[in-house]
Amino acid sequence: MRKIQGGVTAPQGFQAAGLHAGIKGNNTDKKDMAMIYSQSPCVAAGTFTTNQVKAAPVKWDQKIVENSPTIHAVICNSGVANACTGAEGMKYCEDMADTTAAALNIEKSQVLVASTGVIGAQLPMEKITKGIENLVPELSEDLDGGHDAALAIMTTDTVPKEIAYEIEIGGKTCTIGGMCKGSGMIHPNMCTMLGFVTTDIDISKELLTEALKEDIQDTFNMVSVDGDTSTNDTVLLLSNGLAGNEKITEKNEDYYKFKEALHAINVFLAKKIAGDGEGATALFEVKIIHARSKEQAVTLAKSVVTSSLTKAAIYGHDANWGRILCALGYSQAEFHPDIVDIYFESKAGKIKIVENGMAADYSEERATEILSEEEVTAVCDMKMGTGSATAWGCDLTHEYVSINADYRS
Repeated sequence: MRKIQGGVTAPQGFQAAGLHAGIKGNNTDKKDMAMIYSQSPCVAAGTFTTNQVKAAPVKWDQKIVENSPTIHAVICNSGVANACTGAEGMKYCEDMADTTAAALNIEKSQVLVASTGVIGAQLPMEKITKGIENLVPELSEDLDGGHDAALAIMTTDTVPKEIAYEIEIGGKTCTIGGMCKGSGMIHPNMCTMLGFVTTDIDISKELLTEALKEDIQDTFNMVSVDGDTSTNDTVLLLSNGLAGNEKITEKNEDYYKFKEALHAINVFLAKKIAGDGEGATALFEVKIIHARSKEQAVTLAKSVVTSSLTKAAIYGHDANWGRILCALGYSQAEFHPDIVDIYFESKAGKIKIVENGMAADYSEERATEILSEEEVTAVCDMKMGTGSATAWGCDLTHEYVSINADYRS
């Protein structure tokens, strides 16, 4: 497996584009519509928000992914979420698919739709329709096309998020690429995130779906910025089979190679979301090791990474380990507090701060130095078994409140 340049247009046969349609205002530097297109039909898999309040695009995509045998395109807008918009919002979602299908000469049932932005506002359909019509001639298989699309799906993100890998399957060079957006309203199961992954690997829809749903549990579902689960969370995985490998229809060596690459893509994007949390200055990673079970480790990791007090301590570069032990304690996972060891580590080094549930003999100055890096990890050794899990979040800053206090204005 080899990391390469690019994102969703890195695999064979995929084109993309992003442009300014005016949804976010008149600043032409802000792209706000994106399209992904494959001339060859794709099989598709998707995972979606667990929030009971689901945006219109989520409902549309759930139906299309479930019932449509092939997909050709994804159309996405940022700036307006098309959530809590009733029958009108659902009609607008269908209109987006209709307009895209007409422009590309494909079926409406072959178009997936995504939206992100302010909840409760109706889509400006005149701008959306014109944007779709303008996107089609801009579609490009160059890496720039994918990059423009990654820019166009951003909301409060500060950087675009994209990645691609090459792998060898059955003697063929196969590629998998992805992009996502997410910065606030981020919490497991899933987050205010849109994720799009493309691949030219030939694989059955059943195995594509199984691979995505399994991997989401250890990647995007282990991310939290602020504890709010969104209405619009969507991850879509499209495969057009143009790599020419023997079609993967069973769980053989080729399938597990694909899963490894998919996992690498999803981990990279998940960490990028966590590190780009609204107002964040640091990526905060929590590793639970030697827990009683995998399930217990997941519960413990999520409890620590979502603790507001712990996140504030990370922002202050303060080795306040009591907050971590406290978060472990209220997770409701079973463990013995008096045998837990806790470490902090970063590029600056590693330090043990808790030994057997009590303060270790460590230097506060050295701990602060380690906690002052842009990526910080807390390792909690539960000393109970073989279960492990990793969660990702970020520090909690004054800027997070500022961004969300006036988000609509």
